Amino acid sequence: MGAMSSDDEISVSEGQPEAAPLFPLLDDDPVKVGDFWLDARVASTPAGTAFVAHEDGGDATLLMLLSAGAAADPAARSRFSGEINAMHIDTVVARGGQDQDEGLMQVRFRGETDDPTLDGHAPLAPWVALAFDGSAAAAHEAERVLQAIDLSTAPPLGPPSGPDYRLHWIDDTAHGPTRIWPLAWPGRGDRASWITILVSFLLMALVAALALLLAILVFQNQPLVNAPQPIPSAGGGSGSGSPQSGGSGSGSPQPASPSPGESGQGGSPEPSGSGDAGGSPGGDNGGPYSHSPSMNIPSGNQSGPSDPSPNPKL
Repeated sequence: MGAMSSDDEISVSEGQPEAAPLFPLLDDDPVKVGDFWLDARVASTPAGTAFVAHEDGGDATLLMLLSAGAAADPAARSRFSGEINAMHIDTVVARGGQDQDEGLMQVRFRGETDDPTLDGHAPLAPWVALAFDGSAAAAHEAERVLQAIDLSTAPPLGPPSGPDYRLHWIDDTAHGPTRIWPLAWPGRGDRASWITILVSFLLMALVAALALLLAILVFQNQPLVNAPQPIPSAGGGSGSGSPQSGGSGSGSPQPASPSPGESGQGGSPEPSGSGDAGGSPGGDNGGPYSHSPSMNIPSGNQSGPSDPSPNPKL
C-alpha cells in the first residue's frame, strides 16, 4: 500500500508541471507592448526581458522584449529573428519591431504603421509573443532565447587565451523603444468604479440644491414694489372758456382780447371802456366781475361775442 501511494504521488507530480516563477513589474517597465498588456515578469538578461502578457479578451502569452542595447545592434536583431523563425508556427502568436518582418514567421508580424510617429523617434525594439501554458519549461525557453542573443551560453571555439570578449552594448540593459497608442488610460474602464461615479453624481446634485436654496433665501425678503399710478391726461381738468366765480376754470392764462362787461342790475351788458374803470359796475372795488380779458368764444347758450351769457350769481 505504501508503494502504491508513492507511485500515485509520483504520477501526480509528473502530471502537474512546475509553474513558472512570476515577479512583479518594475516602475520602468512599459504598460503595453504592441497589442499586449504586461502582467508580470518572468526572466531578465542583458539582452532583454520576458513578461507574462495578454491581449484584450485573449489568453496569456509569453512576451519577450529586447533591451535598448540589443535593439540597436543589427547582429543581435538578426540572432533574435533567427531564433523566432526556427520555432513552430503555432508557438508564435505575434511579433513586431525593427527587422522582424522577414523569414518564415513574417506572417505573424504586426506592424504599427498607423501609430503617429516623429522623425526623431527611434525604431521600435523587436518583440515576440509566444504561447504560454504557465509552466517553468516555457520560462526556461524564454531564457534560452535571450541568452542566445547576448552569447552568454555560447560554447568557446577553442581554448581560452588572450583578452576576454565582451559585447559593446551589454551594459545598456534598459528596455528598448516601445510605443503606446492609443494611450493606456482612455481604454481602461477599471480605473473609475461605479461607486466613484455615484459619489460624483450625488456631490453635483448637492451643490445644485445648495445653490437653489441660497437663491431662495436671498430673494424671498425683498420688499414688494407697487405698480405706479396712472398719470392723468393734460386736458382732463380744463373748464369752460367763460369766467366763473367759485367754479373751476382753466389753469392757463387767457388771451389779452377785451370782452364786453356785464351789468349787475338789469342784466344787460354794457361795453367796457378803454382802460377806464369807472364805467364798469365792479371796477376796482372788489366787484364780482374781473377785468381780465377773456376769449371771444361763445359758451353753451351764447350766439356770439355780442350776446354774453348772464352771470349765474345775479
